[in-house]
Amino acid sequence: MSNIAFKAVIFDCDGVLVDSEVIALKVELEMLAEQGLHFEPVDYSIRFMGLSTDAYHAAIDEEARLRLGRPVTESIRQSERLRAVMVAELTEVPGAVKAVAGLTLPKAIASSGSVGGLERKLKRTGLWDHFAPHIYGAEHVASAKPAPDLFLHAAAALAVAPGDCVVLEDSVNGVIGAKAAGMTVWGFLGGGHATDGLGERLVAAGAEREAARLLRAAA
Repeated sequence: MSNIAFKAVIFDCDGVLVDSEVIALKVELEMLAEQGLHFEPVDYSIRFMGLSTDAYHAAIDEEARLRLGRPVTESIRQSERLRAVMVAELTEVPGAVKAVAGLTLPKAIASSGSVGGLERKLKRTGLWDHFAPHIYGAEHVASAKPAPDLFLHAAAALAVAPGDCVVLEDSVNGVIGAKAAGMTVWGFLGGGHATDGLGERLVAAGAEREAARLLRAAA
């Protein structure tokens, strides 16, 4: 980044800084299948990854009503399975702490996750102190991704114009939101959930380029 005139870097969290999306994908698909709702992993990722918790549950229940005639997320909301697996298995995305620690530009996190969830994940992986207080979640805005609000909120907090920000995103919904905010977006492919075709999908959604490694992207 040193040769590009960006003034700030905005990171998604899940799948970019912490390797949580691969865990969530497996557990969520298992729990939905137990309710009778089955998805192909790629389709599921395109449609639902990057949404806030409330938006995700609303979208899943809408799909469940169409297919099954009933909502399914109440039991998922009450389950501690996903959190338990996260506690047991969560790690940083390879190179995340080193890359972030070496970044001299102002930086923030803009995630559709809850503030409480972000705090747990970032403290567990040693990333919290590198970003605080500029850690923004779904509660900070009226509309989370794919709306641009969260990215605009982060840029305003950093006192940097949206056009001077570059965003690292791993979801189609996130790329759409960052582009709508007037920011440059790089599609990140370094998370454990990244499969063949993810880069093409992110570029099709508006990402300017692909970034396979966080160290290289943040350098």
